[in-house]
Amino acid sequence: MKISIITTCFNRTDTICDAIESVLAQDYDDMEYVIVDGASTDGSVERIRRAIEGHEDRVRFVSEPDHGMYEAINKGIRMASGEVIGLCHSDDFIYAGYTVSRVAARMEATGCDFLYADGLFVDGADLHRVVRKWIGGRYARWKVRCGWLPLHPTCYIKRDVMMRCGLYDETYRIAADTKLLVNYLYNCSLKVEYLPEYVTRMRMGGMSTDPRRRRQMWHEDIRVYESYGFSPVVLTKLMKMAWKVPQFILAKFMGQ
Repeated sequence: MKISIITTCFNRTDTICDAIESVLAQDYDDMEYVIVDGASTDGSVERIRRAIEGHEDRVRFVSEPDHGMYEAINKGIRMASGEVIGLCHSDDFIYAGYTVSRVAARMEATGCDFLYADGLFVDGADLHRVVRKWIGGRYARWKVRCGWLPLHPTCYIKRDVMMRCGLYDETYRIAADTKLLVNYLYNCSLKVEYLPEYVTRMRMGGMSTDPRRRRQMWHEDIRVYESYGFSPVVLTKLMKMAWKVPQFILAKFMGQ
């Protein structure tokens, strides 16, 4: 089972090499790495080229202008040749060198279309300090209507499913991942599997965790829920927020 990991980047010179190193350190052989840069101007392109030197046989890299992260991810999906698509954002890390192997083994054993797992949010200044533990829990369609969704970068999805069910809606600046996950998990009748293991570490401060963008995320989430006829939409959004409360409690009282 060939897996394509996609990293998108724009002006992430301080973090992009960490993301790349975590992907290239994977012990899974049948893997392709797709890096889509949005014509960075801060030296990221040069850092990427140095980081992938010697790995060109399994890395596809493009740097050109785009209109944001979701256009870049869509571009990466179209470039990918793997049977399965996974993401490693430019501020994040794949959890361990064996992670992709564990994902592949579970997907092959279950024949699932969509696998999700657990993830850690870490302090951007102290990568060893865990701020949130996102424990995905078991999937149920009714939970999606109640605001539950898996953590986006823990999701590994069959590429043919993505091409059939639709890619990211680029009219959303922050919540295109929410719309895609609601569509796949509520509308598309997929075989879904939960892997109860950490597969990613994410720095706090990304689009979905930036307090300055919370208002925009609120409005975009409401728009998603309206588009799927969830009612009352504000209650669904509040329930989505409520699912996150245990994550902080787990991180505070149970350690890493």
